[in-house]
Amino acid sequence: MRNILKVIFVIIGTMIGAGFASGQEMYLFFFSYGIKGLIGILISSVIIGFVIYKTFQIVNKYGVDTYKDFLDILIQKREKLKPVINTVINIFILITFFIMVAGFGAYFNQELGINSLIGSSILAIACFIVFLTSVKGFVKANELIVPILIGFLFLIGIINVKDVHLLELENYLIKNNSFSFILDAVLYSSYNSILLIPVLLTLKNYIQDKKQILTIATISSIIIILLSVIIFLLLVRVDVDITKLEMPAVYVVSNMFKMLRYVYGFIILGSIFTTAISLGTSFLQNTVKSHIQIATIMCITSVLISKIGFSNLVSSLYPVFGYLGLVQILKLAMAVPHYHHSKIIHKP
Repeated sequence: MRNILKVIFVIIGTMIGAGFASGQEMYLFFFSYGIKGLIGILISSVIIGFVIYKTFQIVNKYGVDTYKDFLDILIQKREKLKPVINTVINIFILITFFIMVAGFGAYFNQELGINSLIGSSILAIACFIVFLTSVKGFVKANELIVPILIGFLFLIGIINVKDVHLLELENYLIKNNSFSFILDAVLYSSYNSILLIPVLLTLKNYIQDKKQILTIATISSIIIILLSVIIFLLLVRVDVDITKLEMPAVYVVSNMFKMLRYVYGFIILGSIFTTAISLGTSFLQNTVKSHIQIATIMCITSVLISKIGFSNLVSSLYPVFGYLGLVQILKLAMAVPHYHHSKIIHKP
């Protein structure tokens, strides 16, 4: 059971990064649709659960070690396409790592009035230290931090829900019959799957059978749904132009639950850290030649790129990669349990 929890904590730690805990992703993909956004949360969480289940099924059956091996199973023809996809995925993981560093800096700037470069540098240094350890290092970090993050988010959610009525969401309900909320829900799960699958591949030694895989996928989906609804309901309390806020959920907690301001600060910074180390570790696992050298370049570059701005990076890049991730989900859905031409060697 402990291994199951370790895997779940890494999954949740990867999911609730800067974009999620800050409310920026929730606003962009769900909240702007009002009540329909809650349906979108359910749709995206089910898709993410499916991705987790299907990926671990392939990992467990075929002993996949790298993302390249995973692509050998997912795409058995078009050999020239595989290195292109692998490169695109690695670029996205790296960019999202940069976004986490930018988010760390944005929090320091918005909430503490400290230059964002200082915050970004602190995260980059902390990540570099973890990267010098093995996969066990980032699993242990998630195991220690994520349960506390989940507990605090539930606490804030319970306090907030006493004052928020779902009927208030009618103020945000879009008065048309558009189904674009479904597309955004799919895009949200799609770009998250790009980030999640390489991380899942690093956890192959923590799973053993189909029952564990189903348990992990189910519990992870339920937790994601609950945490998403908590952030969603926090955004109802925003009393200014939400489009001008880098971190709307942080704004709500800071202004309406002043006693919990620093608790939520820990949630934001902790969730950014767990996502950053998960993404950084999976990137290094996929591209490693000189581990320390690449980690050094990656961390230094992340601080420089963070000046572009957190919300600018999220709003411009995530939807684009969401479309790219659709291909991967469709291929995953069509994957069948007989790959006679696969290059992957079965687990002994």
